[in-house]
Amino acid sequence: MLTETQRVEFETRGYAVLPGFKPAAEIAALRERALALVDDFDPAKGAGIFSTTDLAPSAERWFLESGDKVRCFFEEEAFDAEGALAVPKRLAINKIGHALHALDPVFARFSLGADIAALAQALGLERPRVRQSMFIFKQPAIGGEVRWHQDATYLMAEPHPVLGLWFALEDARIDNGCLWVQPGGHRGPLRERFVREGDRVRLERLDDTPWPGPGDAVSLEVDAGTVVAFHGLLPHYSAPNRSAVSRHAYTLHLADGRSVWSPLNWLRRPHDGVPGG
Repeated sequence: MLTETQRVEFETRGYAVLPGFKPAAEIAALRERALALVDDFDPAKGAGIFSTTDLAPSAERWFLESGDKVRCFFEEEAFDAEGALAVPKRLAINKIGHALHALDPVFARFSLGADIAALAQALGLERPRVRQSMFIFKQPAIGGEVRWHQDATYLMAEPHPVLGLWFALEDARIDNGCLWVQPGGHRGPLRERFVREGDRVRLERLDDTPWPGPGDAVSLEVDAGTVVAFHGLLPHYSAPNRSAVSRHAYTLHLADGRSVWSPLNWLRRPHDGVPGG
């Protein structure tokens, strides 16, 4: 599941790259199911725009109630000046989140298998629990930037930080918005925390350590089927996609069952009975 070299790399760099982790058939099934969910999505019944730079008040409720649901979020640039979709719906969605692993059979089979549990345990989670799942489209031409951040900002667990698993469902290259990371950056402080107060959220600055500059960042160009595992404190980023091809990816965030889930987290489920939750 994980070589000793990969385990040491994860501890020292804060991330590990495992090519060929998922077979082509499983990847194809996930992409096909995601497109079917988009086809079934009716924006008239509710919708939100996803942004890592600003969460508009009109989208907050759609976002905050998505922890135990399957919801679509639009790209910021998917609309024209009059507010109408400027591209077909399949090319307008930024992501689907955040309980795909718990509520959809196709995503559950992909997400809750023994392979992922074994990988999480090899990376230090004694009792791995999937807390969040997202299908990310990174659409051609309008795929939005995901600013430098740490996953522990948005999903706080103590004493063991969350583990991110990022599955490349298409080849990820610099041109179509691959991941960038700061090797060893997980040894630095948590810079921000995303705090929920009732039905509102705010980003609170904790530490003034600057985000990585060009000389500190490494691009992760990977082939479809690869999984990138990263520590919850590892700074990472992806640029806008201005190319003609998409960069589909699927992300899981796992917490250790021994950890305490922060009451400040935005992600709150009404009960503990959600599978994988």
